Amino acid sequence: MQEIRLALPITWARAERELWSLATPFKISRGIQSDVELIVVELKSGAVRGRGECCPVAHFGETPAVVLGAIDKAFSALKAGAEWEAVHDGMEAGAARNAVDSAMWDLRAKSTGQSIWNLVGIIAPAPRETVMTISLDEPGVMARAARAVEMHVMLKLKLGAAGDIERVAAVRQAVPNKRLIADVNEGWDVEMLRRALPALKELGVEMIEQPLPAGQDEALRGIERTVPLGADESCHVAGDLDRLIGLYDVVNIKLDKAGGLTEALRLQARAHTLGFDTMVGCMLGTSLGMAPGMVVAQGCRYVDLDAPLLMGKDRTPALDYSRGRVGAPDPVLWG
Repeated sequence: MQEIRLALPITWARAERELWSLATPFKISRGIQSDVELIVVELKSGAVRGRGECCPVAHFGETPAVVLGAIDKAFSALKAGAEWEAVHDGMEAGAARNAVDSAMWDLRAKSTGQSIWNLVGIIAPAPRETVMTISLDEPGVMARAARAVEMHVMLKLKLGAAGDIERVAAVRQAVPNKRLIADVNEGWDVEMLRRALPALKELGVEMIEQPLPAGQDEALRGIERTVPLGADESCHVAGDLDRLIGLYDVVNIKLDKAGGLTEALRLQARAHTLGFDTMVGCMLGTSLGMAPGMVVAQGCRYVDLDAPLLMGKDRTPALDYSRGRVGAPDPVLWG
């Protein structure tokens, strides 16, 4: 990643809460959602505006009020003349920093007349295949949902409850030619993982994401990873990687965990140096929240930026989702 240091005096800043309904309820091992509260940050430097979106995650101790409080502190520092690089590194990783960092990247691009791709040194961004997520449910329900997905090459199955092998088997029977990955969301213990590995390998699952609760990663040491394992909740920032060596094969990079594109790119570069494959993932959100993820996606093995497809509606303009692929953002949207 190129180091970008561009003095941009912030003359106006705003953060707003937005409530968005999902197209259908979304269920994982930790619970079910029918709507999501997002926060949109807008920054201005003179007449130029930049925007960013984040999704506070209760599982990480975030509420909209807590996130807005952290954003307000960042606004105060920026309006007092502090450079974003210093403010950024003083903030905790998470949704608040993501929203402000995303808005700053957008502001830089629009202030300089350069695309985000020029700023980060990526040439000719390409559309990427994105997985489509199948919500946790009974095996037959998940099989029907998988069968209804026509354009996506790869499905991500939400697991993390009794009967998971039966769920995957039902989906595999319904869609024998689809590629499958599984996301357990910390829902198993070691013995459940040991039992699941040979069965899921036989069913053609390519990767199992976050099988154990974060903080129990050492329990994976010595387990033969016949199906590659991915770290999600266990890996937020580049500093988390060293302790995961030998335990995971893939790192899921999410901007709301990392705290924005700046740290996400640092995390990706460090992960590749250490030999991890990378995946770009997302919390729930609109195309505005997914757009910075498309920068990370250019260097990832797996892309999971399907959140706008799970929402009841999207922003205008939106990312182009077509035939299972997602394209680069229109600069009017972001970047």
